[in-house]
Amino acid sequence: MNEVNEQTSVRKKQLRNNLTAYAFCAPWMIGFVFFTLFPIGFMFAVSLTNRKLNGISDFIGFANYRNLLQSETFWNSFQVTIFFTIIMMIVTTIWAVIMAMLLNYKQKLNGIFQFCYFLPSVIPTVALAYAFRTIFGKEAGLLNAIITSISGKNANVNWLYDSHTVYFAVFFITLFTYNTGQMMLTFRSGLNDVPRELYEACDIDGASAFRKFRNVTLPMISPIVLFNSVMGCISALNGSFALLYPLTGESGDPNGMTQVLSLLIYKEAFSNMKVGYACALSVVLFLIACMFGIGIFAVSKRMVYYEN
Repeated sequence: MNEVNEQTSVRKKQLRNNLTAYAFCAPWMIGFVFFTLFPIGFMFAVSLTNRKLNGISDFIGFANYRNLLQSETFWNSFQVTIFFTIIMMIVTTIWAVIMAMLLNYKQKLNGIFQFCYFLPSVIPTVALAYAFRTIFGKEAGLLNAIITSISGKNANVNWLYDSHTVYFAVFFITLFTYNTGQMMLTFRSGLNDVPRELYEACDIDGASAFRKFRNVTLPMISPIVLFNSVMGCISALNGSFALLYPLTGESGDPNGMTQVLSLLIYKEAFSNMKVGYACALSVVLFLIACMFGIGIFAVSKRMVYYEN
């Protein structure tokens, strides 16, 4: 009888613990269902219609997907999205590593330098983009004024609307976004966790700074590189609109060179009022994000080092 009572008590305790765990998980699960799964499902459902911005829609099946596959604008935007995501992820990750390594040296005023560099990262992306739009302006741009004062010749470069300079300007601006500053802090934390004994062993062997970085630093922080690469990819796909729309407009000037899918989605939904078609483009963007995530994790199995 006592054994039965003890088993019943254990089961009630386990049930109580399980219910407590589910109760703590419930807010996240509810939020995930209503704010992630439902929007994705609704977006796919709308992509199967010819829904307009005024709410009128009819079921048309996969016609939107057939139309976008036949659209030159879509394929240009698709290529720009892939290119922008890969380059932005590489540029921001490398820059964040460089800044973190500079901050990792025990020098005076490191805290002030870190604050000054991270400060632009907390500025809203739209405000940051408009500020750099002024800097890279053609007529009254600060950069042209500096070049004119140094060279003595009138600099009249249209940085954001010239096909030769637009990518330089855009990727330079990405170095000051929130994602890059956050990467820098994460990398610096990881660098502080690298065992000093490994560097001391390298010094004894006479290893150069480059060999230390390649054989010690990079393998030890490779899990953080993986994490920041994924976050950089997500930032490039989701945050590109807030950065590029103030800089180059919904058409991604010049000649669609910066028209990523998020800009095309906005243009189709709110300028052309084709909500169904825009949802089909959003599904493609979602699949691209999944493709990048799967690809990064597949590569990480061979390149990421874990001590355990």
